[in-house]
Amino acid sequence: MSITLPQWLDPLPWIHYSKDAEEGQVRQALDAAAPGEKELSTLLSPAARPFIEAMAQRARTLTRRHIGRTIGLYAPLYLSSHCPGGCTYCGFASDRENERHSLSAKEAAHEMAAMSAMKLDEVLLLTGERTPKFDFHHLKPFIEMAARQFDLVGIEVFPMDEAEYRELAGAGCTSVTLYQETYDAAQYDRYHRWGPKKNYLNRIDAPARALSGGLRYVGMGALLGLSDPIYDMLALYRHARYLQKKYWKAGISISFPRIQPQRGDFQPDYMVDDTYLAQIIFAFRIVMPEVQLVLSTRESQAFRDGMAGVGVSKMSVASKTTVGGYSDDAGYEESQFQISDDRDVETFCEMLKSKDLEPVFKNWDTVYRDGAEY
Repeated sequence: MSITLPQWLDPLPWIHYSKDAEEGQVRQALDAAAPGEKELSTLLSPAARPFIEAMAQRARTLTRRHIGRTIGLYAPLYLSSHCPGGCTYCGFASDRENERHSLSAKEAAHEMAAMSAMKLDEVLLLTGERTPKFDFHHLKPFIEMAARQFDLVGIEVFPMDEAEYRELAGAGCTSVTLYQETYDAAQYDRYHRWGPKKNYLNRIDAPARALSGGLRYVGMGALLGLSDPIYDMLALYRHARYLQKKYWKAGISISFPRIQPQRGDFQPDYMVDDTYLAQIIFAFRIVMPEVQLVLSTRESQAFRDGMAGVGVSKMSVASKTTVGGYSDDAGYEESQFQISDDRDVETFCEMLKSKDLEPVFKNWDTVYRDGAEY
């Protein structure tokens, strides 16, 4: 399958630069007053690995200068595991022998009440790809329900058109998270065997449609392990900078998910170990000091503890990757993937406080949810 990438996205000019980087270039990148794509490609390179402690120190300094000692907290709520997609790496793929479930309005209300009782004020609603069993018209009432309970309501669902995003913004949705999974078009086609998600260009354009539709924040990321991580991270950076330039009032966050065990036992072709994941996060903080960098409960307790406040400024907590699971009234056994950090909110917050970090459950009010356009 041949796809012509938009010129603003193609990272190929920087791939060879990264792979050929030398020690002197790494030092220059660390000392740069206004680092950008050149410096990112250098800091992602193998030559930068011996400098990871210096990168960590600069990332910590920039995080505290631009964001402070705060860690924003959120939790995901899976609404449905119905999915027509054939993603090889996903536990909800349509060829997995799972029982499929969608929360009823009553079950969702109990789930949201349980999450609110945990003091959470930001919820991320998740589904599979668009299907007649759970589509836009099913999603909207849950957003309206969540907006009455939480000040920040995000979605990580199927791509939509601008009019649909505009309607969801009016219903109280504040953000959309949409990972491209991999920016390598050939690999993307390989991993997405069938279903609506197979449309690479439709997915890559969705964050722009969401911001045009009035949503305030976009969460971005690539699933580390699917393709060459240097390629994916450089393309992710270009994508984020494009959106920042076009929608300059918008907020952007970047996540760094890695493949975790799931039904189907998919094994990644590209291993990203803890050291290189830390290097990636530090590199992004150095070149994007004002952006929220997110780390989920996919990662281990030890790794999350070490990264909190050192680049990472937002984290999920007490997460469930099953449909429901926060209350006694709903919670089905099939999960999208296994989480690694299962601490409750209180325990996790105590860890943050022990590191002189402040857990933040709420950083704005619903009065600001006006659906402003960009």
